[in-house]
Amino acid sequence: MAEEKESRLRSFFRGVKVEWGKIIWPSKNTLAKQTGAVVVVSVILSAIIAILDYLMKSGLDKLLTISL
Repeated sequence: MAEEKESRLRSFFRGVKVEWGKIIWPSKNTLAKQTGAVVVVSVILSAIIAILDYLMKSGLDKLLTISL
């Protein structure tokens, strides 16, 4: 029983080693470009969300003051 578990464990780690060798790591230039794109898109989307939040809050505030 213990031998079977050890065999499965060794087989698992051999598989991990084989798959690790298949990984294609990006170059530093590609990584920098992709990181920059993510940062720019995140900033743009957060600005859009902040503007929409402000507009909705202002609209709701005006609606609530009108009904009172």
